[in-house]
Amino acid sequence: MNRHKATQASIRKAAALIRAGGVVAFPTETVYGLGADGLNPKACARIFEIKDRPRFDPLILHECSAARAKKLFSKIPKPALRLMEKFWPGPLTLVLPKAAAVPGIVTAGLETVAVRVPADRTALALIKAAGRPVAAPSANRFGALSPTTAAHVKKQLGNRPDMILDGGRTAIGVESTIISFQGDKPVLLRPGGLPLEEIEKAAGAVLLRPAAGKAPLAPGCLKKHYAPAARLKLIAPGKAVKPAPSAAYLAFSTRPAGKWAAVKILSPRGDLREAAANLFGALHALEGSGARTIYAEKVPRHGLGRAIMDRLRRASA
Repeated sequence: MNRHKATQASIRKAAALIRAGGVVAFPTETVYGLGADGLNPKACARIFEIKDRPRFDPLILHECSAARAKKLFSKIPKPALRLMEKFWPGPLTLVLPKAAAVPGIVTAGLETVAVRVPADRTALALIKAAGRPVAAPSANRFGALSPTTAAHVKKQLGNRPDMILDGGRTAIGVESTIISFQGDKPVLLRPGGLPLEEIEKAAGAVLLRPAAGKAPLAPGCLKKHYAPAARLKLIAPGKAVKPAPSAAYLAFSTRPAGKWAAVKILSPRGDLREAAANLFGALHALEGSGARTIYAEKVPRHGLGRAIMDRLRRASA
């Protein structure tokens, strides 16, 4: 049994495993991560093996404070410092020129590294106890649905991780927002748990870049990603779709008419934060219904709706 409730004792054990080159799944405020010593290339290689993740997809390094995180960069523009001061700890990842100590396997050979400071107490305690940056992509099979509970991790990865720390359901439910820079101009690489509007208030207008090709600049930027086993079809809210016992339905706020294999509603109140928190849990449940097709309603593209639509669009690619 590799799944343990997140307690002081289990966190200490998990930290010892990471220091020894092991791999531990742990909760963050966004989704569960699959963590290893970010300065140990062999340990990081195990992350790729466990996830069946291609080596060209870079990892995010997690630190327990902004002061420690800054040491992983060789250069930090002033707008990035403002974002660190305002949003760390939190669901923001910054991609900047890497320090020499960061292994090439973490960056997929790029000269930049993705770093964030998570806000989850268990994550922070684990990183602090490990005493080193923790490389951690989402704790799932590559390209599959992201995990927001320890049960999701167990279902997809089984006993592959040395340990799964169970800290309950994640609060935000979608991965971090990823920002890089062109000079002093922030660039959005991936929308996520920190709304774009809040970033722009702190750092000015954000440049939007198209989806990456075969060599992404940051995690979660491939055209197809975050996908359930069933085929996912995006539809406009209220669009007439014929119900079928082999189809499931993901609604934004209103239950659809008719008989479906399964139905999940992201937020009866139409609240985008609630919808984001429920997104992957709902998709896991619909995937488990046995449906061959999942119809997913589009949501408004503002606030966390931008991150939700990014995940649904990639899942339907």
